Amino acid sequence: MNPNIPSTPSSAPNPFLIQQEDEIDLKVILFNYLQYWPWIILFAFFGVLSAFLFNRFATPIYKVESTVIVKDENTSLGADLFASAGLAGLQGKSNIENEIGILRSYTLAYSTLSQLEMNVQYFREGVFSNQQIYGNVPVFIKADWTKDQAVGGLFRLEVIDENRFELEVEDDNFQLFNPQDPNYKSKLETLELNSSVFEFGKPVSSDFFHFTVEKVSALPGETLFFRLMDTPSLALKLTQDISVAPTNKQSSILTLSLETPVRRLGVDYLNKLMETYLKRELDDKNRTAENTIRFIDQQLSGITDSLRFSENKLQQYRSENKIFNLSQEGSIIFERLQELEKEKSLNEINLKYLQTLNDYLKNSQTGDLIAPSIIGTSDPLLNALVQNLSELQADRVRLTANFSEQTPQVRDINARIQSTSKALQENVGSAMTNTQNLISNLNSQIRMIERDINRLPETERNLLSYTRQFTINENIYIYFLQKKAEAEITKASNMPSNMILDFAKSGQLPVAPKRSLNLLIGLILGLILPIGFITVKDFLNTKIEDPKELEKQIKVPLIGMIGRNNSGDALPVLNNPRSTVTESFRSLRADLTYLSPQKDKLTLLFTSSISGEGKTFVSMNVASVFALMGKKTILIGLDLRKPRIAQDFNLVNDKGMSTCLSSSTSWQEVVKSSGYENLDVILSGPIPPNPAELLLQERFGKIVKEIKDQYDVVVFDCPPVGLVSETKELFAYSDVNFYVFRQGYSMKGNTQILNNLVEKGGVTKMYGILNDLHIDKGYGYGYGYGYGYGYGSNSYGYHDEVQLPWWKRALRRKS
Repeated sequence: MNPNIPSTPSSAPNPFLIQQEDEIDLKVILFNYLQYWPWIILFAFFGVLSAFLFNRFATPIYKVESTVIVKDENTSLGADLFASAGLAGLQGKSNIENEIGILRSYTLAYSTLSQLEMNVQYFREGVFSNQQIYGNVPVFIKADWTKDQAVGGLFRLEVIDENRFELEVEDDNFQLFNPQDPNYKSKLETLELNSSVFEFGKPVSSDFFHFTVEKVSALPGETLFFRLMDTPSLALKLTQDISVAPTNKQSSILTLSLETPVRRLGVDYLNKLMETYLKRELDDKNRTAENTIRFIDQQLSGITDSLRFSENKLQQYRSENKIFNLSQEGSIIFERLQELEKEKSLNEINLKYLQTLNDYLKNSQTGDLIAPSIIGTSDPLLNALVQNLSELQADRVRLTANFSEQTPQVRDINARIQSTSKALQENVGSAMTNTQNLISNLNSQIRMIERDINRLPETERNLLSYTRQFTINENIYIYFLQKKAEAEITKASNMPSNMILDFAKSGQLPVAPKRSLNLLIGLILGLILPIGFITVKDFLNTKIEDPKELEKQIKVPLIGMIGRNNSGDALPVLNNPRSTVTESFRSLRADLTYLSPQKDKLTLLFTSSISGEGKTFVSMNVASVFALMGKKTILIGLDLRKPRIAQDFNLVNDKGMSTCLSSSTSWQEVVKSSGYENLDVILSGPIPPNPAELLLQERFGKIVKEIKDQYDVVVFDCPPVGLVSETKELFAYSDVNFYVFRQGYSMKGNTQILNNLVEKGGVTKMYGILNDLHIDKGYGYGYGYGYGYGYGSNSYGYHDEVQLPWWKRALRRKS
């Protein structure tokens, strides 16, 4: 190695780099994407077009909404009594969540569908898909759901004439619905028709379907499609499709919404759902009155016989004894006795009710509870407890129809039922004790009056006894008749606690497809797909593309960039001196003069990592640009394995450096004229068997010394340092060394070869050159590396300016 060559630290700042702001990186990224702008615009166009076509032909979905007001348990009857009795915890939370569960329950949906004609779906043929119709259908199909039916698949029906139609199976998505096992359907592999032509109004039957087609308004040649749907499947689907939510957190108003392609169908279903919901609530309320009426009827059936018997006995005694009225004393005693026995009868009825209620509670038979107020019990807490327990039981029945026993809602209501039952049992026990004590006290008073009766004459005493028995039965009978009438009035006047606030209505505009959003998504996807592909491609790209990235990776200054040579001429400096590429080499020549200002003579060495990176192209044109300057220049081809210089200068590679080193031929004998002034060439010569050994000979050093004495500029075109070893020994003969990379060709990992030469090999005066820079990729925008982009515009007429893409010209004007 030449010890006289000054060392350049790898960390020294590059004096030839125009420092750029970080924002330039954004321009580089933008340019990298903009070079693919036709593809990006094309994909964006197709994205928007696809979204437009989807909006145009997709089935519109409409939102149907209705609202109901639900009762709040915290304001129900007896709430204040629970609080005053220390039983406020039995009231529980607001039942909004329970009502939401009921409205979305399978049982309620099934009951609703049973009242509607929705088991047959009708369709008309559309451009891309069939359009469902509802209401005014040209034919009406009545299916026999007591027999097996093929459901889920599509039938095609074409009207032949006024009396006949043709039926075909359109798809194979059929399942067999068995009414004996409605929750299980088996897959039908094939479905074939025994005949394809049928008559309107006559049964269409096979082993798998049974229905009748009635003609409504269909015309000959008209075609439509229909699908049979079993009620369980429809109910399950609708429970998933319907949405129920409170209007706000504090509100007891629930909004029911259903999205459907057929607005009228959604309106009919929601209205019928709310009607069924309120009817079920009213049925639950009426159940208590019905239980009371049934209890009274049972009591009346017994008391009627007793009343008839006692009446007959009284009439018989009067006829036989010719006595019809009591004496004044007897009447007074009878009136006193009648009041006490009437009160006793009422208490006995009350006790009997309490005993019945107690038996129900012990046996957990709370479904037949009777309202105490109907029987005559005036205890407000007892009335409130029974009413609350009855409502809880009704809520539980509705909840368990849609939820399992392990769900939080059912567990919560079970706990509340258990607590209410326990409180009711305690209250009933206390009421029974009080009633028994009251009856015992009345019996004592009656016995005292009976002693006065014993002082009456026997005939009058017997008449009083028969009259007394008849009056007791009559009072009980009248009492029960009165209570039955009251219960019937209560039942007739019952109203649902909940109410419909708004009947179902549909918006005029569809909620799907969301046209503006779909167009935006189409545009975004149209942009993301190509940009994402470009980003992934660049991320996976292992080739050197960005000069700034290369500058960061190498440990030496990046002195220049050579633009792409689009002329196809390997010697643009000599043959096209006005080109931008030529200007790149002129700029590089100026930089080299700056690097060695004290040297009248220069020896330059060019190498690369692998073949094909353009080191020969760069070395030939660097030699040429010095020759144009008037410097006596010689280009020496030291790539003995793969010579290229002879071909580019149209010379014959019959002799050269290999000839000098392998024989006694002097170097002067192998010098050839390039055909251009001030530029000579020593070719590599015929390929020798031992190129490495030839270049390492002592004679090579002597030849180089003699050549340096004769020429101002000596340019070595060396083999790739990444492929052969002799290049490392040639650095000792040069003043300045250049490592050539090629954009889009050189591997990023090759930078490590250069770094090892500098850090471990001790090579000094080393600089990097990026060759074949593509102007349309945007890299190098604004860089001061010697590439003439931007230079020509300020020196119009000095060289031919490269025609830039339109988008780059626009950005250039703005910057």
